[in-house]
Amino acid sequence: MSSQDTSKPGRPAMPLALEPKAGRHAQLRAALNSGGMLMAPGVFDCLTARLAELAGFRMVYMTGSGVSITRLGAPDVALLSFAEILDQAKRIADVTALPVLADVDTGYGGPLNVIRTVREMERAGISALQIEDQDWPKRCGHEPGRRVVPIAEMVGRLHAAVDARRDPDVLIVARTDARSSEGIDAAIERANLYAEAGADVLFVESPESVEEMQRVAREVKAPTLSNQVEGGRTPLLPAAELEALGYRIAIYPNSVTRLFARAGQELFQELNRTGSTQGLKGRMLDHRGLWDLFEHPAFMQLEQRYGARHDPS
Repeated sequence: MSSQDTSKPGRPAMPLALEPKAGRHAQLRAALNSGGMLMAPGVFDCLTARLAELAGFRMVYMTGSGVSITRLGAPDVALLSFAEILDQAKRIADVTALPVLADVDTGYGGPLNVIRTVREMERAGISALQIEDQDWPKRCGHEPGRRVVPIAEMVGRLHAAVDARRDPDVLIVARTDARSSEGIDAAIERANLYAEAGADVLFVESPESVEEMQRVAREVKAPTLSNQVEGGRTPLLPAAELEALGYRIAIYPNSVTRLFARAGQELFQELNRTGSTQGLKGRMLDHRGLWDLFEHPAFMQLEQRYGARHDPS
């Protein structure tokens, strides 16, 4: 990955984490409008965001569940505050040039809170915001106990979100959790009403069969998103099959969270059992490989450029 110089001539290129990232909202909007499938792996911090970018993806999804698990040490039970989510979103957006779709739950309150959420997330560099129609406290979309608000309340959230954004290329993703409590017909009806309210992408959470997924992609009158959760309520399908059904975005919220947790289990069990990490060394990045994910040479060059020079005499 190379740093970009987006400023005045003669200014040195900065590491990606120190550079402004221009144009990525328009980049995401253009990708959505061009057709085809956008895969958005779930990320929860700077490391996972950088790994996704280096793997060649065109966008990432900041998973609220993954952030809750790794930052707070709690499952996705609505304990994270807006300030904590905003801080994590800013850190992720700073370390990748990719467009970021952020899970912002219900918008964290009434319409005024939604307006502030959209405004602050846009300032932080977020290119798309996912707002859902659950009541508070919200629940994970593949867990029981979800309650949805009246349609009019969610439509109000969406009107507030659409009016709050300053860059029209920032996407508003509307999620409905009505499938589990009200059925697939009601969920599709809500999704279409949310599209009429101005949502750019519709996310019908937890359809429970391929047939229901087909209906969502066919009957919702706007681009649709599929949530691919290992062990969840929705069938796991390859991206090519999702595209063939008509979906435009697929998110994979906690795939890397689960894999990291399993790898961590294996590492610590091996260390505790043998007293050494030598047996797993071949599966690790080495010291330099890890640091170079984050442009260590570029940081050192900047330090040398601006550091104090001492006369040895």
